[in-house]
Amino acid sequence: MKKIGIIGAGNIGCAIAKGMVLQKVIEPSNLFLSRKRNGLLADQKKEGFAVTDNHTLVSKCDVIILAVLPGQAKEVILDLKGLLQGEDKLLVSVVSAVSIQELKEWSGNQTEVVRIMPNTAVEYGASMTCIAGEEEQAVNLVKSMFDPLGQTMVIKEQLMPAATILAACGIAFFLRFIRAVSQGGIQIGFHAEEAGKIAAQTALGAAELLMQTENHPETEIDRVTTPMGCTISGLNEMEHFGLSSSMIKGIVKSYSEISDLK
Repeated sequence: MKKIGIIGAGNIGCAIAKGMVLQKVIEPSNLFLSRKRNGLLADQKKEGFAVTDNHTLVSKCDVIILAVLPGQAKEVILDLKGLLQGEDKLLVSVVSAVSIQELKEWSGNQTEVVRIMPNTAVEYGASMTCIAGEEEQAVNLVKSMFDPLGQTMVIKEQLMPAATILAACGIAFFLRFIRAVSQGGIQIGFHAEEAGKIAAQTALGAAELLMQTENHPETEIDRVTTPMGCTISGLNEMEHFGLSSSMIKGIVKSYSEISDLK
């Protein structure tokens, strides 16, 4: 595997780095990390990652993953413009709300750019990573890097804001739902750690059912609901209080805010 660098190795950047090493995509010594305060990467340095500055990272790496905040992206890329213009450089952006065209312009229009949107489960090989790019070979390379880290999907760039909400923000949405289920479990008799484990594993099982069968969720719901049973009673009560409606409204609300990230 080529040498990979991650600029802005914060939560998602370090999750990608750890996932790549855990899934044996790359050795830590060939994975370069940088962030504004490199002192915060002391643990990663002890684990064998190459912690360095942005300029050294770009000069040594073939694939540069940009994982900074949207408002920082332009300044970072302009500062690295001269180093990014080699034909062997591939810029992979995790930055929300910054287009391929903008990244190309800032880097001098000589750098191939691919956008991705993983989520923090990438650390454990369980991410949903959406990928968009203009050059098939570059997209395929990035896909091969992230395939071991969960599921990947190549999409059109205009769907990247939606992918950000559904895949990246979606982790928080599902975690909040699991927390609510575990709180209900406490109320009906389980200790907190027991309820949390049951809720998390049940959520994992529900997701695995859909991944393995490719069925519509309602098909699997029908398999566990019986006439006048406790499952349908609970589902109907949740819907009376707006379960589906509130989740849809939350997703749409998050989507409406994404243009304000820059």
